Amino acid sequence: MHYLPVPDYHMHTPRCNHAKGSVRDYADAAIKLDLNEIGISDHSPMPGGFDKDWRMHQSEMASYLSEIEQTRDALAEQLVVRVGLEADFHPGTEDYVSNMIASYPWDYVIGSVHYIGDWGFDNPDCMDEWKDRDINKAYCAYFELVGQSARSGLFDIIGHPDLIKKFGHRADPDNALVKAAEEAMLQAVLQSGAALEISSAGLRKPVKEIYPHNRIVQRAAELHIPFSFGSDAHSPAEVGRDMDACLATLQSFGITEIASFEQRSMTMRALSHA
Repeated sequence: MHYLPVPDYHMHTPRCNHAKGSVRDYADAAIKLDLNEIGISDHSPMPGGFDKDWRMHQSEMASYLSEIEQTRDALAEQLVVRVGLEADFHPGTEDYVSNMIASYPWDYVIGSVHYIGDWGFDNPDCMDEWKDRDINKAYCAYFELVGQSARSGLFDIIGHPDLIKKFGHRADPDNALVKAAEEAMLQAVLQSGAALEISSAGLRKPVKEIYPHNRIVQRAAELHIPFSFGSDAHSPAEVGRDMDACLATLQSFGITEIASFEQRSMTMRALSHA
């Protein structure tokens, strides 16, 4: 079953130090796939040198915006290109992130959690720390932070909402504390009005699974939380990757619409297939 294209809102540029390809390369790849809308959402600057090896520097923001705008304008007749950002939620940096978001008329901002305290749990260089962690407690701490990110009101999309599973570490699905943390996270997203990202990136990671888990998709569907799609492309070849699998997962739980954004306003589009 092939689904008609929906926006792919999660893709990066070399400014984050772990992606390749120009914005035009990503756009050209999207056009070849018959996508009609994409969004660029590179890792935002953060204060105090936080996670500096994995994100753009503040000095690169102007060129980032200029490159997207130029590509958007050049391809206006062929492709809608949205200007986005992936901003980390890390307690204590909210004012910095809020000011950064206020400094430009973004189409959307993705909020993502990559750290629990000073532990970059999805960073391969920090993977050994998993040996000393209680997996259930790590999941609870992660979901608490994702819930905080939603409650902050800073973000339009909550990114890859169970990224904690990236390397294949699995919490006990029957653990009462984990289940409660997951539910509290989803309730926070519901109250925030943000969309939850369904991301194909997990299929390319050790966990080999869509973010988020089917259990989370099912509960979000019951709560009528909207979803957006993101490939989390770090190269043009990953644009739109496994979109059909993600959309089929949504539809299997009765979801018939997907979110699109312009100037931070959400519009729901019908999911259809051929």
